[in-house]
Amino acid sequence: MTVAIEKAQVAALATRVVALISAVRRAEREAAGPESAPRVESAGRIARLGATESTADSGNLEEPVDEQFRVGTMALGWDAEDRVLVLEARAETEGEDDPEEFPDDDLTGPDLVRVRLEAAAAEAFAEGALRVVASGRPPCPVCGEPLDPQGHLCPRRNGFVH
Repeated sequence: MTVAIEKAQVAALATRVVALISAVRRAEREAAGPESAPRVESAGRIARLGATESTADSGNLEEPVDEQFRVGTMALGWDAEDRVLVLEARAETEGEDDPEEFPDDDLTGPDLVRVRLEAAAAEAFAEGALRVVASGRPPCPVCGEPLDPQGHLCPRRNGFVH
């Protein structure tokens, strides 16, 4: 399944994934005591196994990309029973400032995709996502739009090149 998501959403999601996994590890260490090893596996150990064994997705999207929907709101959580990170992405709706609550099984509500990832896979996703975001064009410090090497016509500077 392919959904459209903004670059800023990807960056925020990846940052929050790293923070959530770190918090889970910290809580598990505190609950187990100082002598126990953390129960949540680290993607760092997987990445050191070598490029052929890495969990990071290095594949390219197949063109043309046919998105199912554009993501509006996202939710991130930890399922302690199954020991997985849960990500929910809902389709963008009208009046996104105050989104209406819909039960997950409501067929009249916005589209929803739910992804469940083990900690190591979630960290690998976050690492790859941050790498992709960092490799993009830098944002204009005035309006936030992507800067081309020769600058751009900044709408906040009344069309002057920034």
